[in-house]
Order: sequence, then structure tokens, then C-alpha cells
Amino acid sequence: MEDRELLGRVPELLLAWYDGNARVLPWREDPSPYRVWVSEIMLQQTRVEAVKPYYERFLAALPTVADLAAVPEERLLKLWEGLGYYNRARNLQKAARLVVEQYGGELPGEWEALRRLPGVGDYTAGAIASIAFGKRATAVDGNVLRVTARLLHRRDNILDPKVKRRVEEELLEILPPRVGDFNQALMELGALVCLPGGAPLCGRCPLSSLCRACALGDQESLPVKAKAKPRRVEERTVFLVFCGGRAALRRRPETGLLSGLWELPQVPGKLSREEAEEQLRQWGLRPVTSLCQTPPAKHVFTHVEWRMTGWSCQVDREGGDFSWADKQALKGDYPLPSAFRAFGEALAQGLAPGLAPGES
Repeated sequence: MEDRELLGRVPELLLAWYDGNARVLPWREDPSPYRVWVSEIMLQQTRVEAVKPYYERFLAALPTVADLAAVPEERLLKLWEGLGYYNRARNLQKAARLVVEQYGGELPGEWEALRRLPGVGDYTAGAIASIAFGKRATAVDGNVLRVTARLLHRRDNILDPKVKRRVEEELLEILPPRVGDFNQALMELGALVCLPGGAPLCGRCPLSSLCRACALGDQESLPVKAKAKPRRVEERTVFLVFCGGRAALRRRPETGLLSGLWELPQVPGKLSREEAEEQLRQWGLRPVTSLCQTPPAKHVFTHVEWRMTGWSCQVDREGGDFSWADKQALKGDYPLPSAFRAFGEALAQGLAPGLAPGES
């Protein structure tokens, strides 16, 4: 059977399966353009289950494009806190402002216009155009590339843009009238059945009778991905510095990793107690309690891994080039990246009135 003929049989089988197996998700209940757009941006590099509570909170606070365009950045980033990849939120707001200025606050329905919005790539434009507007557009992500690689038993490198374009062109030819459901069904199949990193659940797959990899018993070797460069490891020392129930914070540079976000003060390297005390002196801070070491922490970004040593103490006065935030302000006004989540317990303890780090 030729590739085109095989693919032509997919829509009927897949949509029948989707009708009985699609997950109930908040953005599917009301697939309006704004809701679909927000969900697709949040779902980039983030699991569905992790996104759900953030999505509900975000839409409750910012129910329209105009609300998103007008919200102060600090509030926006606070709503996004914990999702990571904060440039997604910034680009979302940039795009919202363009939509207000150029389209009267309503997202355009054409793929080309959507693609020109900040933060909207080929996949996201295709997802919005097809799901929210019913336009004939493909939405090819990693799930779809994995499904098609196994279905057609192809050993092309799916990270090669040429491979992605080929799949987009092939799927465009077989799109059924229910184009939005079809695109979601392909993604759903990859997420629930044609699993990554292990054995796919072929016994549950509506396409198993067509799948060449399944027939050959070669599912787990596919898809082929070029080996990624090793992730860079960086040692960091993080300071939890408290004064009168307030913690020292500072804003990161406007460029680079976690650009423009608030952070706990930190420096490169793994500092000893003596080195940490010297660093505090350089910042003009004088501890009134002994430095207390927190449990080590690790955070993995896409291309770099932070291995963090933490030192905590109370100081005699607020100073240094820092902002100082109490528990309420930290909760409501200062979005801390999830990289520092491991220090949450020590942070809460240091902010407790009259309690020095290490005491209980």
C-alpha cells in the first residue's frame, strides 16, 4: 500500500476513536479563538495536567484579549508563575496588544495572520486556525511526528525541518471536514496511545491495522531523533536573606535565562560558608544569625542544569541592591521562577516573624 493510500484511511478510523476517547479538557468545552490560543501557548513544553489549574486561573483573571493586553506585566507573570518559559507569557501579551490594535480585539482566523503574531509558530497557528475557526490547516507537533513515523515506518530524523514540512504537506491532502477534531485526534493518539519513551499501547490503537511499525514489531525504535547536545551543568549558590519578616529579592537582567524575572540573590559556583559570608559583606549585609545551609536543589532547563547550594540567614538591616518583600508581597506581587521552588520551605520559615533560620 502506498503512503498516500494508507494515510487516506486514517481520518475515518481516527475520528471514530476520538469521539469515544477524547479527554474532557477545559479548552475543548468552549473552543473559542482566545481560549484555544491561551491553551496552546501554555501547553508548549508543559504537560496537560500541569496546565489545567493555571489555565482556569488565567482565564478567570483575564477573560478577553483586551484584558490580557492591558494587564500589568508583574500581574501577568504572577499568573504565569510556576509554568516556566516566561517569554511565552510576554509574547502572549505582545500578541494581544497587536490583536487589539490591528483586529479590534478579535483573533484573525487565517493561518498567515496568526503566524505573524509574536510567539505563534507554524504548529500553534495551525491549531488555532483549525480548532477555533475550522480552517484547513495542519498542526504537526512531536506527537504527530511520532505517530506518522511509526505508522509509515520512516527512519527520517523528525527534528529535521524538512521532515516536518513533508508530514504537513501529506496531512494537508487528507484533512477531513472535521479538521479541528482530526488535528486534536492525532495529538491525542500520540499523548494517550502512541507513547514516547517506551512501548506504545498498540492494542488500544485505532490505526494498528494500518501501522507498518506495528506489523514489523519495530515500534520502540521509532521515531528517530538526532542526539541532542549534552546539557550544560552550572553550580550556583542561592542566598535566602531575611530582615524583619522580609526577604531579599532582585530582578534578573533583561536578557538571557529567566530574563527580567525576580529571583533569590545568587552567584555562580558552590560557595563554602566562609565564601558565602564574604559575599554578604560585599553586598553590604551583616548577618545577625549564623548562616544555615538549606538542602541542595536542582533545576533543569532546556539546555542547562542548575545545581544549587543554599545559605540562609537574618541580617541586621535591609540593604544592598535588593528589593525586600514580606510573605504577602511575595505571594501576590513578586513572581518567582519555579527554579527556586525547592527553597520554598526555607523561605517560608525565614519569613515567619521572630523565627531565625534553622529554628522551629
